[in-house]
Amino acid sequence: MTFPLAAVCVAAAILGGLTGAAAAAQERSISLDEFRDRVRGGWAGKMIGVAYGYPTEFDSNGAIIEYELDWETNQVANALEQDDLYVGMTLAETMDRLGLDATTEQYGEAFKQSKYKLWHANAAARRLLNLGVKAPMSGHPKHNIHANDIDFQIEADFIGMMCPGLPQQSNRYCDRVGRVMNYGDGLYGGMFVSGMYAAGYFDKRPQSVVRAGLACLPAESEYAQLIRDVVGFHERSPDDWRACWRHIEQRWNKHDSCIDGALEPFNIDAKLNGGYVALGLLYGNNDFARTIEIATRAGQDSDCNPSTAAGVLGVMHGYDWIPEKWKAGIAKIEGDKFKYTQSSLVEICQSTVDRAQKVVESVGGRVEDGKLIVPVEDPSPAPLEQWSMGIPKERLAYGDAAFSFGQGWSEGRGRRLAHMVADSKGAEMTLRFNGTAVALVGDCLTDGGRAEVFLDDEPAAPIDAYAAWATRDNALWHAYGLAPGDHTLRVVVSGDAHPSSTGKRVLIHGAVVYADADPRHSQPATHAAE
Repeated sequence: MTFPLAAVCVAAAILGGLTGAAAAAQERSISLDEFRDRVRGGWAGKMIGVAYGYPTEFDSNGAIIEYELDWETNQVANALEQDDLYVGMTLAETMDRLGLDATTEQYGEAFKQSKYKLWHANAAARRLLNLGVKAPMSGHPKHNIHANDIDFQIEADFIGMMCPGLPQQSNRYCDRVGRVMNYGDGLYGGMFVSGMYAAGYFDKRPQSVVRAGLACLPAESEYAQLIRDVVGFHERSPDDWRACWRHIEQRWNKHDSCIDGALEPFNIDAKLNGGYVALGLLYGNNDFARTIEIATRAGQDSDCNPSTAAGVLGVMHGYDWIPEKWKAGIAKIEGDKFKYTQSSLVEICQSTVDRAQKVVESVGGRVEDGKLIVPVEDPSPAPLEQWSMGIPKERLAYGDAAFSFGQGWSEGRGRRLAHMVADSKGAEMTLRFNGTAVALVGDCLTDGGRAEVFLDDEPAAPIDAYAAWATRDNALWHAYGLAPGDHTLRVVVSGDAHPSSTGKRVLIHGAVVYADADPRHSQPATHAAE
């Protein structure tokens, strides 16, 4: 059977039109000019938020900040020296240097060479990397007790900003970069933040954007449970952020296993502080000043949290939208380099735009007629991985009866606390405890030495207390997933050290002992890289 040529052409035109419409329905677009403004808004928001909250950082733990919060035009310059900016930027620069396909191990090797001051999961990761533990195991709780801490959460913004409308891609890059220093809920913090940024390019509703970040996480994870709890409370009581804060405090600010926060008001856990980010965004309701004020007044890491919230809000609405009061000081410093980086605000914005175009093109998008054409991509939750030291049971000082120190140990006072210290071979220490996990607390220093460890008379992972300069880590040794009951930990100083160490000292402040109330916590964390 044959058809007239005109009929064939009409049919082809109709079919082509339908195909084009279907294709268009699977794509979204944003003009390049608007995209650049959104990127600038994101980075400027981070700068403003961290500079606003910096004077309050960990000044109020477990309590709402009630005193007056100030802002001056030149205050934003403080952001040039904040780890919320420079760590993420150096990771972005690493991606630019190595390409989008860079591996976790390659990010680890680059991170190992960094010279800036680091704390918690970041510090532990760099210390481990310098001791020869490669990424991703540098972020694994087997080695890094800080794996659930906030670190990657405050550094992942650059990933979300370069993945407009592409939450699966943001999860993919987070999984590569974040495992250098975090695991489980610590990794999910970066995925949550990046997922909100990715959604913010095409959605200006805070409730929807927070839900989009939540959708990037496994629903069973404690991080997702907390955020879902905050979202639900906001839906029931949308006008009372203080009531929601009290709910978070009562239900979630408990049992922080970080050795600095165990049985203390201090809490640097990723999910708790992520809850404060969501609190600011939801109850701020697209008001820039109110968003950062709430995220700051929530306390704890009260410079990181408004920085993240303001960054997400900046991407949602753009730089031009940010009230002049807050951005008035930026023009003066936009060409200055952030400390430890090769980037100014102008340069990081341009590199983010360039990186985003590559990401979009890698999934079949394109730049066309001055627009960034982005394939529609729904969030897909990451696989579930959870771990915990358990519930902190007691803090033990080195002078407690649970400790006994043999010959070669002496008392001292260092940069933080009184301690016992030894550097002679054979000097022994014994700790007797009852629990399912234990962390030995002692500063790791540039002159740190080595020691053998025996747990219940069986050889265990040894101690190497060397840490490069500016690497503040006091997690000397830990073990979790132990059988409930009495245990004996014996440490024997080796009298030697890492080749880069300037001494052989092993320094002990005390220990934190943990018990288990959740059967899940008694199971060792696992990952394919282990």
